[in-house]
Amino acid sequence: MDKEDIGMNPEDNGEKQNNKEEIETFTDNEEKEAEDSNLEIDGEEKTLEELKEENKNLSDKMMRALAETENIRKKFFKEKKDAEIYGGTKLARDILSVLDNLNRALESVDHEMMEKQNAFLEGIELTKKELLNTFSNHEINELAPEEGEKFDPKFHQAMFEGPHPDIEKGNIIQVMANGFTIGERLLRAAQVGVSSGVIQNKKDESQET
Repeated sequence: MDKEDIGMNPEDNGEKQNNKEEIETFTDNEEKEAEDSNLEIDGEEKTLEELKEENKNLSDKMMRALAETENIRKKFFKEKKDAEIYGGTKLARDILSVLDNLNRALESVDHEMMEKQNAFLEGIELTKKELLNTFSNHEINELAPEEGEKFDPKFHQAMFEGPHPDIEKGNIIQVMANGFTIGERLLRAAQVGVSSGVIQNKKDESQET
């Protein structure tokens, strides 16, 4: 058989054409599968990024919720403690007058009364001590300024002002009633007299002139 006859065989040509089409189809399928695979990978990467972002958002929300819960807890305990301490402020202020009367009774005691009614006076002393201990248990503490101490308007109430031979102006010259605090607040200011200035000696004044 001649070469021309082989090349002109229609069956051979058809087979070659079919093979070519199969190869092209296979190649197209591979390219399509590769593209689909790339799309799937891109989709997986995008989903992973979304999950990471969602996890971050959830973590932020959880941290904020925990912080808010802690703030609420602290606020609750603070309000509870304040209620325990300051809830009896009015009652404590009224009872201070009882303590003032006990102090006045003890201050009025003279030597004769002390000898005759010693047991009675000891009872008053014990009552005062017990009252102060009760105050202390409820965070009520006494403010006891001393003569010569600087006057502080935050804790002291000036009842009068007058000259003094030794104490400079603006300092305490007399304490009439001690003050009290309850917790971190002032329950009652200490009642004091304040110096208006040192009294100068007339003899010294005459020598200066």
